[in-house]
Amino acid sequence: MKILINGEPGESISVLDRGFQYGDGVFETLAVANGQPLLWDRHMRRFFHGAMRLGIQAPAEGLLRREAEQVCRGASRGVLKIMLTRGVSGRGYAPGPEAAPTRTVGLLPWPDYPATYRTDGVNVQFCHTLITRHNILAGLKHLNRLEQILARMELKDGCAEGLMQDETGHVIEGTMTNLFVVSRGTLLTPDLKSSGVTGVMRGLVLERAPALSIDCRVTGIKRENILDADEVFLTNSLIGVWPVRRIDSREYPAGTVTRQIQEVMRDATVAD
Repeated sequence: MKILINGEPGESISVLDRGFQYGDGVFETLAVANGQPLLWDRHMRRFFHGAMRLGIQAPAEGLLRREAEQVCRGASRGVLKIMLTRGVSGRGYAPGPEAAPTRTVGLLPWPDYPATYRTDGVNVQFCHTLITRHNILAGLKHLNRLEQILARMELKDGCAEGLMQDETGHVIEGTMTNLFVVSRGTLLTPDLKSSGVTGVMRGLVLERAPALSIDCRVTGIKRENILDADEVFLTNSLIGVWPVRRIDSREYPAGTVTRQIQEVMRDATVAD
């Protein structure tokens, strides 16, 4: 594990940092292959957009790139995590003028996901914990992940992921993934304008699906739409594409569309 804090090796920040106190910040998680972070430009666009939306002064992209190359050098596979907080400030929600942003750039071990998750699929469940509708934070990968933590604590043995709904009954995403549903030949993914994280892999699937002559739509999706679907799969930057083989008692095949998407996304993922 290699971590740089504001450019210097370290493993700790101040307890007064607003990232620790309030989750006041943004982060990105990138797959690393042969010393190189994958989909860098796409992650940086979301990172800088998130920092701008929260009003946090972001470092220059060139600086982040140099620090990322430093920690990733020599790594055949790993996870690059970049975090930016508003920094150390006095007590209270309102940030003081003295707060200077804190950035961390670290290389972490690759998660030990079974290879069968990508080949045979995963078991998934619906979670009781709701995801909040909040237009200001919708789409952002901000540091406050309490809803996802509580939802993930619900997972039963043998379930790799849980699906989260908002208060209107729309399914928004998994605790750590974006959701895709194949229904009558059309690829559907939830509308994230009011909540959820606009995943980098999600965006890439939406871009590449039309080249496969797959009709793709962003729309509202409810529980019954998923249970009536022909195929379901999940995406994020580390897992790539996981077929879903079961949700509750409903079983799904890893069908043609899912396999096509896996193949066309192969260059953007780290193979098991």
